[in-house]
Amino acid sequence: MRTRASNSEGFALIDVIFVCGIIGLLCSIALPKLALARQSAGSASAIGSMRAINSAQLTFALTCAGGFYAPNLTTLGTPPGGSNDAYITPELGSANTVTKAGYMIQVVAVPYAGAPPTCNGLGVGQTGQGFVAVADPTQVDNTRFFATNANAMIFENNATLNGVMPELGEPAAGHPLLR
Repeated sequence: MRTRASNSEGFALIDVIFVCGIIGLLCSIALPKLALARQSAGSASAIGSMRAINSAQLTFALTCAGGFYAPNLTTLGTPPGGSNDAYITPELGSANTVTKAGYMIQVVAVPYAGAPPTCNGLGVGQTGQGFVAVADPTQVDNTRFFATNANAMIFENNATLNGVMPELGEPAAGHPLLR
């Protein structure tokens, strides 16, 4: 009877361990960069949301509110009578505080007593002469905070602009983003 010499085929255990070590090393290098890329994408989304809010507020003021601004996101998310389209996407207009791409987004306008009623159901004196929209990150390691107001400029700061941003004009902190 013939005996076959042992012929090793496939990978040895040491080969598998070596490959796993290399994959682990590559992952430890790539994961921090992936987190930074995710934060950067979230920041770009927040800036886009601020631009969308600026556009929606301007359209609302010119077409529906007699020159006054919506007091919150749900008002911008309510279509005017006779239309199916709201001033802002359902993603942003579904609640007064919306979390999107790692940012909490809010809009606030101080009600002005002389404001007329709006075409989408707000009563007299519920809209504002200006507004503030803020986007604050939900992750503690993200230090990019954004805000905009009736001047339609977007500002960035390393701390929240909520409560600091005026309804018109520049905030005391932060710097404008270049267009």
